[in-house]
Amino acid sequence: MSLWLRRFRLSRPFQALVILLFWALGEAIVRITGIAIPGAIVGLLIMLVLLVGKRLRVRTVRRGAEWYLAEMLLFFVPAVLAVLDHPEFLGLLGLKILTVIVLGTLTVMTVTAGAIDLCYRLGKEDVDVAK
Repeated sequence: MSLWLRRFRLSRPFQALVILLFWALGEAIVRITGIAIPGAIVGLLIMLVLLVGKRLRVRTVRRGAEWYLAEMLLFFVPAVLAVLDHPEFLGLLGLKILTVIVLGTLTVMTVTAGAIDLCYRLGKEDVDVAK
């Protein structure tokens, strides 16, 4: 492999572009097939399959993924600006909303874990009875 091609493959912008191309491929597949899954998820699943199948090397996308993660705050700027437009969220009201969000999330996680555990135990009992 030439030195130029190696440098190109190891550059952050190129690796970020590779990840972006997987996203675009996923979007295209969703639009063509009409499946009800976000295109970004389809693209990342394709990339995951290629990574697990060793068709795509981790080092081909690692620096680009790290770059995206390092700049993640830019994706949340609109949310931060919304909080700055509503200073009441920084007081007692914001604390109440945060409490509701945290408790709601914990409740959903607990109920989901309990349901999965129950289904697992019932499925295990069915297997034991069948033997």
